[in-house]
Amino acid sequence: MAKDLLSMSKKELTRLEIIQKAGVKRLKQREAADILGVSERHVRRLLRAYRQKGAEGLISRKRGKPSNNRLKPESKQQAIDLLHSQYHDFGPTLAHEKLREQHKLRLSVESVRQIMIAEGLWKPRNAQALSVHPMRERRACMGELVQVDGSAHAWFEGRGPACALLVYIDDASGELMELHFTPSETTFSYFQATRQYLARHGRPLAFYSDKNSIFKVNIPNALSGSGMSQFGRAMQALDIEIICAHTPQAKGRVERVISTLQDRLVKELRLKNISTIAAANAFAPEFIQDFNRRFAVHPRSSHNAHRPLLLSETELNQIFSHQETRSLSKNLTIQYKKVIYQIQTKRPTYALRKAQVTVCEQPSGEIAILYKGKPLDFTIHHKQDKQAEVVSAKSLNHKLDQLAKPTKPAANHPWRTYGRHLNGKLIKPPSSQDVSS
Repeated sequence: MAKDLLSMSKKELTRLEIIQKAGVKRLKQREAADILGVSERHVRRLLRAYRQKGAEGLISRKRGKPSNNRLKPESKQQAIDLLHSQYHDFGPTLAHEKLREQHKLRLSVESVRQIMIAEGLWKPRNAQALSVHPMRERRACMGELVQVDGSAHAWFEGRGPACALLVYIDDASGELMELHFTPSETTFSYFQATRQYLARHGRPLAFYSDKNSIFKVNIPNALSGSGMSQFGRAMQALDIEIICAHTPQAKGRVERVISTLQDRLVKELRLKNISTIAAANAFAPEFIQDFNRRFAVHPRSSHNAHRPLLLSETELNQIFSHQETRSLSKNLTIQYKKVIYQIQTKRPTYALRKAQVTVCEQPSGEIAILYKGKPLDFTIHHKQDKQAEVVSAKSLNHKLDQLAKPTKPAANHPWRTYGRHLNGKLIKPPSSQDVSS
């Protein structure tokens, strides 16, 4: 009696009812095919199986058998071993890319995700209600708008010094245009990153940033200065507009990219065993190329709005310097950062009294004093004692790290010769008179 019992799914029961009606001509084969969502040829196949074996002929013969698309046990085990040994903190998408590209394992993203869930390496996330922000359409052309932001993060995961990453992303295509690792977010670090950007791509129409004081003077009704930050002054000289976003959500594209970089780039640096800023900057172009291949989109227009950079190296050095205006005294002296500079000139001194000059400081600390765009000769007249220094919050850790570094002994320090021998004779430490002379 048990042999006469058949186990059928709901879909198979519906199929049995339709085929029975088609078998007694209560339904046309075309109508049965439309109801079942199959071809008329397959309906004739089902009718033939029903006439030969009855209802048993309509039951799937794959029931209880393993799927033809199942993972091979050896491939699954290899994936599990690699996920535990190398990619234990990777997300399913990034782990899937590494398994396919580095280890030639042909697995789907969902297969990797299910394996990671089963192994306890990934926790499924419930969908959360997202905050709704009005979407802004991408710009049509590359170079019209470039979003800029920086992120202080543990990019080397404790293997190297703490640093920040400056990110430049094109709004139209989503392409990474520039990545620059730097000890901290400063005006000079943005100068260096922007200079590299201009050398590779040319001048964009506008940079889109936050309201950091590097990009915008945030003191209303300031009594001194030009009302423009050093970076803003340099971009004005290059005819590049700076637009500041009112909220982080307004520049969401670069914010989301930084979030992705904090996952992907950190792991790529770990796999490459990179732990220094110099090595990370050398690796950045390779990472940018791979990132853009995966995630960049085609802009609506093929026109590139970048403009050529038609400036000499000397002109760029002047533009990307820290500049402040000073008035010469009657003695042709100025004070800048607690140092008094004496102007040396062959012309009559009265011709330069009260003249407005521009002090240009390079990242190396080199000073130039310009009058009507031309450099003036000078000597250092007096250095004042070092006083309290104003440091921004983003530069505080970098400043403290610099202070914590041990100072290098001078070339004539007694430590360098103490207890050493030359040609069999003991070298005595130099006396105080020798050092002073």
